[in-house]
Amino acid sequence: MAKPPGLPDMEVIKAEVLLADMDDDPRFNNDGVHEIHRQIRRVFDDYPDAVAIGEVWVYDNEQFSRYVRPDELHLGFNFRLLRADFDATDIRGAIENSVAAAALAGATPTWTLANHDVDREPTRYGGGRIGMDRARAMALVMLALPGAVFIYNGEELGLPNVELPDEALRDPVWERSGHTRRGRDASRVPMPWAGDAPPFDFSANAATWLPLPPEWATLTVEKQLDDASSTLVFFRHAIELRRSRAEFDGTTLEWVDSPADSLAFRRSGGLVCVLNAGRRAVPLPSGEVLLASAPLVDGTLPPNAAAWLL
Repeated sequence: MAKPPGLPDMEVIKAEVLLADMDDDPRFNNDGVHEIHRQIRRVFDDYPDAVAIGEVWVYDNEQFSRYVRPDELHLGFNFRLLRADFDATDIRGAIENSVAAAALAGATPTWTLANHDVDREPTRYGGGRIGMDRARAMALVMLALPGAVFIYNGEELGLPNVELPDEALRDPVWERSGHTRRGRDASRVPMPWAGDAPPFDFSANAATWLPLPPEWATLTVEKQLDDASSTLVFFRHAIELRRSRAEFDGTTLEWVDSPADSLAFRRSGGLVCVLNAGRRAVPLPSGEVLLASAPLVDGTLPPNAAAWLL
């Protein structure tokens, strides 16, 4: 959108997009982009219900805050939480960093755990049962935080990455790398809606851009809506609580003492969120459990789980 002064040459980029290096990439984050955003914002301001949201891959807090100043974007994706390992210290650092970045501009913090450029959470957090447990736990952490939450399509179904055959790959990374990097297609497979076989009502044409795997028959929206223990029902319940309970009110949080390899914070409205990222069950603070991502064990929170308390 904005070019660097002098239009300097850059090194030929590698086949993959190195997101970690985007701060040094002359194609991104040039000062001229901010006046363009201001022009866009002036148009948006004529439509009170419209919201301008930026995918801001900028890791310096002061640089990030410029994009969400009052006359620029309403919201900017902050990817710190997405980039955090399933580690209590790393997750807490990501939360603190995101809150601080938004506060520099008096903006609303934003949270997301997935998008079309990264592995889906169940796969990223370890795969199988452990990956799914951790994904549900992190969903509770994200939904407990103050600000705006973004959920990537299929996240609410607990969809994992898909192992696609070579001939099905469509991401340009696959061709540009000389078939050495598979790209991002594994997290871009379409949503399974209903039925017992691909394409699960996503399309009337079985030859979708990326093929849906037959094993997703148990993960369709149709199947999950009828299963009280499903990830979809879990997400719907959590979102409804977040929307309706006064304990989620307020814009601040404070950290609460918790055992090693866990974290706990309290919203200004009163909600307490606890995450156990360790290998042993941990005791919960006093209070009524509003929702947990996994069954409690003798009143304690098992590994790879989170809980909300009042």
